[in-house]
Amino acid sequence: MLSIQNLTISHAEKTLFAGLSLAVDQGEIVTLTGVSGSGKSTLLNWIIGDLDTSFLATGALWLNEVQCDTLPIEARHIGLLFQDDLLFPHLSVGHNLAFALPGTIRDGKARRQRVEQTLSNMGLAGFHDRDPATLSGGQRARVSLMRTLLAEPQALLLDEPFGKLDAVLRTQFRAFVFEQIKRQGIPTLLVTHDPADVPQGGRVIDISDWQHGAV
Repeated sequence: MLSIQNLTISHAEKTLFAGLSLAVDQGEIVTLTGVSGSGKSTLLNWIIGDLDTSFLATGALWLNEVQCDTLPIEARHIGLLFQDDLLFPHLSVGHNLAFALPGTIRDGKARRQRVEQTLSNMGLAGFHDRDPATLSGGQRARVSLMRTLLAEPQALLLDEPFGKLDAVLRTQFRAFVFEQIKRQGIPTLLVTHDPADVPQGGRVIDISDWQHGAV
């Protein structure tokens, strides 16, 4: 479970939000909305451990019974997926995926097999040596997601991950993402402006509700 407890973030004597508390269960996707400038990206930066030092934050972040808000980024085990796929252009598709594999998988053959199996599972069998530049937008998006998941995150943050895809690809990729999250039981926070991105029956939280500590 991902749990935010009594979080207040301010900047230059202005409070973005106050007293924000939120819990996300295993495999649950909670959608975070709010107008531009309400603090959604700032909240994600705080969760991931990359909040600019000009901000002042008080509150606690817990993930699977471990307090994370004082830990460095690499120790939090939280994945982040953006609109842009951010694939490494100098690496093949397979090597992009291998980059995310845990260091516990040291054998070269085992790492190759893990990547090949992942590509097969996502419908990209035989793509190991492909240049990322040759992939379609939907294929690049899938590779980016699976690279994030191969790092075995214990929680996932999705920052407008479907925004640059056309309507058909958006629908397909969204279903693919939600399936992977449910299958792996990852607590997930989704930032979006599109109501169609909200999982069926999923919770929607408006960050503006905490701008004056109202919730």
